[in-house]
Amino acid sequence: MPRRTATMLASTLILIALFCAGLLIKVPYSEMSPGPTVNTLGEARGEPVLRISGRTTYPTSGHLNMTTVRVTGADYRMNLGQAVWGWLAHDSVVVPHDTLYPDGKTEEQSTQENAEEFSQSQESAKVAALKELNIPVATQVVVATVVKGSPAEGRLHAGDVIKAVDGTVVEEPGDVAELVTKHQPGEDVTFTVVPAKEAAAAEKAGRAPEGGRKVTITTKKAPAAEKGGKDRAIVGIRAGTDHTFPFEIDIKLADVGGPSAGLMFSLGIIDKLTPGDLTGGKFVAGTGTIDEAGKVGPIGGITMKLVGARDAGARYFLTPDENCAAAAADTPDGLTLVRVTSLDDARRSLERISAGKTDALPSCSTS
Repeated sequence: MPRRTATMLASTLILIALFCAGLLIKVPYSEMSPGPTVNTLGEARGEPVLRISGRTTYPTSGHLNMTTVRVTGADYRMNLGQAVWGWLAHDSVVVPHDTLYPDGKTEEQSTQENAEEFSQSQESAKVAALKELNIPVATQVVVATVVKGSPAEGRLHAGDVIKAVDGTVVEEPGDVAELVTKHQPGEDVTFTVVPAKEAAAAEKAGRAPEGGRKVTITTKKAPAAEKGGKDRAIVGIRAGTDHTFPFEIDIKLADVGGPSAGLMFSLGIIDKLTPGDLTGGKFVAGTGTIDEAGKVGPIGGITMKLVGARDAGARYFLTPDENCAAAAADTPDGLTLVRVTSLDDARRSLERISAGKTDALPSCSTS
């Protein structure tokens, strides 16, 4: 066999071997890519994303798009070839598997956590929007969770509104633990609660739940890991907060998780509740968590969200301050980044975009 032919044959066999190895060798990486963007002023799957009833709403135009990221599942294992392809592609990013699924989380656990964060972000978005518009929102202390096998199991339920403990009115979740731990283990503590169903009916009617029934529970000693150096009385609940809105705000968006849509939900609510047009008909996308005070927080996957927004047609992108450097380092052509730190910041920037005063917009930098 001629030397040239032998060399070509050997090279071909090596390439085939490398290709097969690339398919067989699994690597501990996952892939992120741009997900769909959804206009919070519009519809998803034939239903309005935001539906407000019991309050005057106003026509809107333009886009206030929330953005998403697609990720490979917790049980998915990339091969070496897929990882190399992902590293070379501009519209996806390869990251260590533990970045997306820390502490060995399963896909089911991650999905559940994302769903809970999404639900909480909706609540925070509603509160922040109404506070921005100076519309009062009533806050109440509720039973967030009940520990299985605890003294409270079957006596208190998630969603019950806690009005008082031992006759003392509670105003913050921390008040509940403070009043319970004044007891010694084995002593009785009396809760005044409004059952979850009655509380839900009151919320739907736009009023705070009234009355309450007394529930007496015998405390027990906290487990050794929770004692803090002394015997501590517990009943086995975690208290949280819930809100009663003066009218109904319903957010519907399937197959989305995590807290990063909070800012765009708040802006959509504000646009629907105020006369005029917040965007001036422009296509604005964005991202960012939001707390009840209107503070905007950072999110993950910013570069993928920028690509998704640009591909959907966005011209402006509302960017959390802490994501600005990463976003500015890799901004798709035709997309203007707008730095935001709060809901009020974002609202003012939208007013500038609507008025065509884009030179006054706060920008992102790579520093």
